[in-house]
Amino acid sequence: MFVITALLAAALLFAPASGGVEAVVLGIAQDGGVPHLGCRQRLCVEARRDPSRRRFVSSLGLVDATAGKRFVIDATPDFESQVERLGGLPDGILLTHAHIGHYLGLAQLGREVANTRAMPVFCTSSMARFLRENSPWSRLVERGNIAIREVHPDVEFALTGSLRATAMRVPHRDEDSDTVAYLIAGPSRRLLWLPDIDKWEKWDKRIEDVVRTVDLAFLDGTFFSADEIPGRSIAEIPHPLVPETVSRLSSRQGAASVFFIHLNHTNRLLWDANEVRRLRDNGFGVAFEGQRLPL
Repeated sequence: MFVITALLAAALLFAPASGGVEAVVLGIAQDGGVPHLGCRQRLCVEARRDPSRRRFVSSLGLVDATAGKRFVIDATPDFESQVERLGGLPDGILLTHAHIGHYLGLAQLGREVANTRAMPVFCTSSMARFLRENSPWSRLVERGNIAIREVHPDVEFALTGSLRATAMRVPHRDEDSDTVAYLIAGPSRRLLWLPDIDKWEKWDKRIEDVVRTVDLAFLDGTFFSADEIPGRSIAEIPHPLVPETVSRLSSRQGAASVFFIHLNHTNRLLWDANEVRRLRDNGFGVAFEGQRLPL
């Protein structure tokens, strides 16, 4: 009964937009999702038994109901389920970078599955080169399943007449491509989607200043503490710890609503209600799948 109720609730959360421009959160987890392959902690074990406890990999849907267009930021390993929740294949995909949680879903666009025709894929020249020069992604380009639309950092581009985007380069482990966040502008509100960054102090921008320019900010919350991965140094996989981000942004007044995304399966914010409550009491939140925000 609980699962049926949860599924009905999800259907309502992901109901098509009735009008206007909005963002919808399609996933909040780090690249491996929840349950995470090989994980035997309680969170993942329960998620295998109960589908309502599953958490998809971080992705954001953008809907302009007036224009009849929808877009997604990142094509995750959960791409099929996420676009179904969004209402079907999008009219374009915005990629942040070439780590597996952010582009593997493109494989679903090939002739083996959707066999799309010229699906617009917005990405930087670095990410575009990765797709063009590496199989199987190059076949998607050669066969016309995707049409790469190169974007330039800090230069705004239009998705629809009422929905615009700007890529913002951020420092991350760029083994295969550079990494960007996206600033999304609707008719009345601006949103920042930033799932991955190494450390705030490595950026040539101050996150405090960037957050002041937007109404909604979804930020890298991969790890809560540095001891979450036993036997591995956090220096190998740097991300701002959630308390670090809270400390930097706690003094903001009348600025953006800040939500954490890209949560690793080890992150206590996925199961610790008391910690989530303390975060909320400090003026922050954890994003949730189905969260809808007018733009």
